[in-house]
Order: sequence, then structure tokens, then C-alpha cells
Amino acid sequence: MKLKTSLAPITLSCICLIATSCAVTEIKEPTPTTTVTGARTEAINAFIKQMVATYQFNESELHDLFASVEIKDDILKRISSPSEGLPWYKYRKIFLTEARIDAGVQFWRENEQALTAAEKQYGVPAEIIIAIIGVETLYGKNTGNHRVIDALSTLAFAYPPRSKFFLSELESYLLLCRDEHINPADPLGSYAGAMGMPQFMPSSFRSYAVDFDTDDRRDIWHNSSDVIASIGNYFAKHHWQAGQAIAIPVTAKDKNYKSALNKDLKPDLSLAELESLNLIISRQLPLDSKVKLLSFEQQQGEELWAALDNFYVITRYNHSPLYAMAVYQLSLSILNKKGSFP
Repeated sequence: MKLKTSLAPITLSCICLIATSCAVTEIKEPTPTTTVTGARTEAINAFIKQMVATYQFNESELHDLFASVEIKDDILKRISSPSEGLPWYKYRKIFLTEARIDAGVQFWRENEQALTAAEKQYGVPAEIIIAIIGVETLYGKNTGNHRVIDALSTLAFAYPPRSKFFLSELESYLLLCRDEHINPADPLGSYAGAMGMPQFMPSSFRSYAVDFDTDDRRDIWHNSSDVIASIGNYFAKHHWQAGQAIAIPVTAKDKNYKSALNKDLKPDLSLAELESLNLIISRQLPLDSKVKLLSFEQQQGEELWAALDNFYVITRYNHSPLYAMAVYQLSLSILNKKGSFP
């Protein structure tokens, strides 16, 4: 992805959880677009007035920017059918490939110094940081081909179920572009407006992105050091517990455990409660541990896991147990292969 970091002229008075863009870029027909008219125009005008009143943006420059925005039908289709809707055995095959594992080991070798420093500072294992980048963008190869301004505007103004969230992200995007001296018409990202190698949403960029090499730029598009530290910082701020377990397989003696399955992801069962459900955990944990019982659909039956606080932290990056398990298992595969990689 090409990103302008200096503008001539700079527009907008010097004005960029967890969406993933994993498809290989290919040549496509022009993307269908929807004209911005009627009620949508009124909503955009109201948003512009809010940005001017609250943050002192230049109104005419914002009107010029939004005049170039395209409301894209393919984005609306993608947001309605995310890959997290797949069963686990299909979802896993997308990310747990030899190519992705090998590329993760290579990324580790090429960025070992930054990974070691970030692990020391934030307490997050190198393999977890690498796996996040591997799942999100295949180590920077697939960062998305939608203009971020188009993606966020499409979802803010043409997707009512999430319009409040994406209006907030659009606001954050314009603010970060102003802060970082980026032309908001330039950056590319995912269909949901996630950006760069770690696929940060704009609000995450503003809260967690780090200038790790102290070059006065938080570059999550090209600078691996900034990307690595930004992910580490994100996890640390979401209370990652250094040295603690992430998830542990469990086996069931009967079907009593089904009463403990629900959509909440926060650990809510004590080890005594787990045992009372006739579940056997595969390794010992501290007696005061809390776990979340999760079921993952296999082709034959299901796979049960006891997820701990660190697993929950991974779901803060993307609120999907499938996503978090893919990150965890990819991280283990990368770690295991690192020592034997040719």
C-alpha cells in the first residue's frame, strides 16, 4: 500500500476488533458504487458540521473530501458475511497453513531485535505478536485495497446496524490524519476501514500505535518496529498477563458441560465448577484461576477448550473466539517451527 506522508498541498489543515483482509489481491471489474444523495447527503453534511464545530476542521475542505467519497456495494456485502461465520474446521484452514507458518518464522528472523525489545517492554510473547500480523495481513502482504475514507463512509452512512460505531471511527480517522499529517484520501485498508500491517481501526491507532524507533512517525504501514510495538502496547493496555497460559484443551465425560456454554467470552468458571461439569483439564492451573469453556466445531463432533484471561485479551483485538484460537494455534506453530526452520 502506498501512503503519502507529506502533502503538497496538505489538505484539511494538515489532516488514517477486529477486521481482516486475507484475500490475495487480484484484478477485478470496477467496484459497484452507490451515489451519495438524499438522506445520506444530509447525514454527511451533519457529520461535517460536527467536525467543524467540535474539532475546528475546515468546512470547505471536508466538503471537497466527501465529494470524492464512494459508497461501495461490495463493502456492504462483505460486512454482512465475515469469515468468522465459518465453522472452526474451515476457518482454521485459512490461517494454519505451512506457508503462513514459514513466513511467520521468517518475519521473526528479520525482526528479532524489535520483537525481543517489545516482549521485554510489554510482556507479550513474540510469537503472539507475529501471529496477529500473520492472521491479519499475512505479514503485510494483504493490507486491503479499499480507500479507508470510502470504507468508513460506506459503513457510517449506508449500514444502519453499525452506523454509530463507524461514525465514531470516521471521526477518529480524520483526527489521526490531521495529527499524523496524512492526506485522508490516500490510505488503503480493509473493507471495514482497518489499516496497515496490524489492521488497526482508527480509534485503536490513536490509542495504541507506538513510534518504537523514535522517528516521529507512528507508521503501521511499513515500519515493522512500530507495528510490533503497537500490537504489544495494545495487548498490554488490555491487561495481558506475562507468562500466563492462554488456552488449555479439556475433555468431557458426558454432556453436562453444555449448560456452561454461552456467547460471553470473559472467563467465568472456577476450576471447581469446571470439575463439577465432569470436565478434565489437560494441565494444572493455579487454584484461583478462572476459565471460559469454549466449543469449536469440528467435522466430527466438537473440540472443548478452557480459555484463560490472555485468550480473552486476544478477543479484544477481534471479538471472535475463532479468531483468537487461530492466533493462538498459529503462534504455537511458529514457535515450534522456529528452531527447526532451514
